[in-house]
Amino acid sequence: MAFLAQRVFGTCPMTAFILLLITLVACGRQADPSKGASAGEKILNVYSWLDYIAPDTVANFEKETGIKVRYDMYDNNEVLETKLLTGHTSYDIVLPTGAFFERQRRAGIYRKLDKTQLPNLTNADPDIMRRLAVYDPDNLYAIPYMFTTTGLGYNVDQVRARLGATRPDSWALLFDPKNAAKLKDCGISIIDSAMDVFQAAMIYLDRDPNRLDPRDVAAASEALLKIRPFVRTIDPAPIADLVNNSICLTLEWSGDVATARSRAKEAKTGANLAYFVPREGAVITVDMMAIPADAPHPRNAEIWMNYLMRPDVMAGITNYIHYPNGYTASLPLVEASIKTDEAIYPDQATRARLISPKAVPLEYSRLITREWTRFRTGN
Repeated sequence: MAFLAQRVFGTCPMTAFILLLITLVACGRQADPSKGASAGEKILNVYSWLDYIAPDTVANFEKETGIKVRYDMYDNNEVLETKLLTGHTSYDIVLPTGAFFERQRRAGIYRKLDKTQLPNLTNADPDIMRRLAVYDPDNLYAIPYMFTTTGLGYNVDQVRARLGATRPDSWALLFDPKNAAKLKDCGISIIDSAMDVFQAAMIYLDRDPNRLDPRDVAAASEALLKIRPFVRTIDPAPIADLVNNSICLTLEWSGDVATARSRAKEAKTGANLAYFVPREGAVITVDMMAIPADAPHPRNAEIWMNYLMRPDVMAGITNYIHYPNGYTASLPLVEASIKTDEAIYPDQATRARLISPKAVPLEYSRLITREWTRFRTGN
């Protein structure tokens, strides 16, 4: 993606504000998108992640449909959620991540899809649709866009020089303080995404992150604090640092590492980068396309959705951003170097180890936020 992003629960003040908004909105708000003078305009307002589409996608859509697109971008789920919960955003299409989407759906944020207008939904990957149903029962309100895993990206040469030639396959590469200490000098980065990081630590400790047990949070926090002295940066997107050999290990989303690897080859920086899903398991997250309940141009939003679900269009996006999409019909058109790369498209054995995270209660969110602040500050 290089959608340089903080995917889940970042800073404490913003999270607290969002949790208050969710409580208020969940009491009941449902707009009627059929009302409003702009409903028949040839306009579409999209709000999506940074660097999360091919350069020609919007222009091609405008040429084919005559619909003018205003394409705005954000870099974390909290910014999107705050806008949605305060209402009247004027956006027709948004791309929330699964667990965020679930609680937003419960708050009445989204418009139910008219699937008669989405014939290309038959191109979707059945496994990804099942994973979406965790957040959207019966797939009534959203369709898939891209998905990603949370694992470890590393500089092969730098890690090998410090830890030996063994190919790493465990979260212990990061969470074992002995390993982290040896990699401190070449640089460790962790994504600025509290929930992703805590879930990874729980999986390393053989705890189910979907159990939502405060004792698991405490154990994960303890494990994280043990490696905190060896972590150089907490960064929403350390792509440039990977490309430039400035860090040698990162807890990161698979697509960002794939992007870094591609850019390193293009720039000939010599960075020999790899990514793996640890053998203990990892989290899979799916970004979903949905229509806000108060969208001024819902019909245009459906046209956009159906257009993006075309195999040629979706493959073109994946070929550019190096993120796997949720549409199996696109695979024949995805570049061989991408679709055969298991760091991008996990094989079936790896998929079996992937966990779809649940949405979390408000008190659990607050607990994660408090412990994340401790980790960030090292206290």
